[in-house]
Amino acid sequence: MKRIRQAKPFGIITLALAITLIAASCVKITPPSSPPAGESGVLNLWDTGPYTMDPAISSELTSHTYVMQVFSGLVRLDEHLKPAPDIAESWDRSPDGKTYTFHLRPDARFHDGTKVTAYDFKYSWDRACNPRTGSQTASSYLLDIVGVKDVLEGKAKEISGVRVINDRTLEVTIDAPKAYFLAKLAYPTAFVVQKANVETGREWWRKPNGTGPFKITEWREGQLLVMEPNGYHWQAPAKISKVAFHLLAGMPMSMYEMGEIDVAPVYEHFADKVTDKNGPFYKELAIFPELSLFYAGFNTTKPPFDDANIRKAFCHAVNKERIIKLILKGMSIKANGILPVGMPGYNENLRGLDYDPAKAMSLIAASKYKAPENLPPITVTISGEGGDIPEYLGALIQDWKQNLGVEITVRQLEMEIFSQPRTLKQELDEIFISGWIADYPDPQDFLDILFRSRADYNAGNYTNPEADSLLDQAAVEMDEAKRLIMYQKAEQIMVDEAACLPLWFNTNYILIRPHIKNYKLNALGIPSLTEVYIER
Repeated sequence: MKRIRQAKPFGIITLALAITLIAASCVKITPPSSPPAGESGVLNLWDTGPYTMDPAISSELTSHTYVMQVFSGLVRLDEHLKPAPDIAESWDRSPDGKTYTFHLRPDARFHDGTKVTAYDFKYSWDRACNPRTGSQTASSYLLDIVGVKDVLEGKAKEISGVRVINDRTLEVTIDAPKAYFLAKLAYPTAFVVQKANVETGREWWRKPNGTGPFKITEWREGQLLVMEPNGYHWQAPAKISKVAFHLLAGMPMSMYEMGEIDVAPVYEHFADKVTDKNGPFYKELAIFPELSLFYAGFNTTKPPFDDANIRKAFCHAVNKERIIKLILKGMSIKANGILPVGMPGYNENLRGLDYDPAKAMSLIAASKYKAPENLPPITVTISGEGGDIPEYLGALIQDWKQNLGVEITVRQLEMEIFSQPRTLKQELDEIFISGWIADYPDPQDFLDILFRSRADYNAGNYTNPEADSLLDQAAVEMDEAKRLIMYQKAEQIMVDEAACLPLWFNTNYILIRPHIKNYKLNALGIPSLTEVYIER
């Protein structure tokens, strides 16, 4: 399994795409004839298409890939993933670090040429937090703002900590100084939408009037989605005339070989083919690291994973190195902990729960269950339909059976259920398979959002007061070195207690045609299409 993406926020990675790929590889669908591959100035890509284009609702990487091109916010993450000006050309911060005053660009406009004002941002954030909107990301990404909690709970209609000074000035007050606050505003939940556009109907986002560098000019569901540069964008227009996403049009590798697309994601089955230095694809291969974690989560509210010894036993029973080598073809990096390689605070000296079947059995003996035969039935919850399970999951189940003597069953949930944290919590069985791609390069985005007690995305309901205390301290600590040490301590606690079974960190393997220049994926898995140009 590779590129199982959902995010989450940007993150949550799921099995839906993997199952889609299997289906696409079995049935060859004739790609749409317009726009044709090779048309001058057109970048042809393969994809599954977005689940939604509503920034307040989008919660997975597949949709984010589109949302990030069509919409935008006050700030963005630059090439180094640091907060940089976007619609806000500048901002001031109060001496106590709690109040930000954003100054909007005078030339900021929606795709139809309408000016963007501070009132539009206030409307957008109030809407995102309104319970009727149904956002399951607002509490994770906007909750630092004073008054957001009241709106989320239906106690207020407007966020008290957001104040419009004038058309071009927005004042935002947060509950405490937070080193990562600006980076959170680069997440789609904080993007601006136009009220008139939203009020056109329930699925207004199929004809979005955004502010991003691209606008949608054609969308045929399940076939083709075309974007063109936004002439009103404050930055220089993109260097390509169109981006054509061929949706579910066939197997990406086959389409690439046939010249139907210019860029293709590479999955495990083709790893040997593209990494052969003497083969035809090696010179077109690009490898991009990704700040992501793929993991098996434990439902700590259900037996037997309410016992930490059982959780640790299941961790020690999995041979991650063998799975990565044989099934993932070495295209991922073994995860000992939660924070991925390259993330600030990544701890090379972290003590993981290594493969040790004998220790796993001793932990079961030390648990309240005493022996494997006393464990209750265990089911793994995954995203997908159709019954088939990924090869890596079969290997996990085999390790647990061989090393622990336990039988595991699998239950699939529809994407609509699995992708939403609150509904997922209600549906989970004993184990679940998920993943997370960073929204911004800060340990808070992994440790706090995924494993803090009662956090929305803490699907397994893991809780530890000591870890929570460290997360609280790190959240308001302005000394970078000190706060990273706090996060490392919290991570070690979570690993020691087997808050989850970290499996691997993803790396993106992509084929790019020689005439396509500057196509890159950032460490969040998002392409920067504004810099791409075509050389003929």
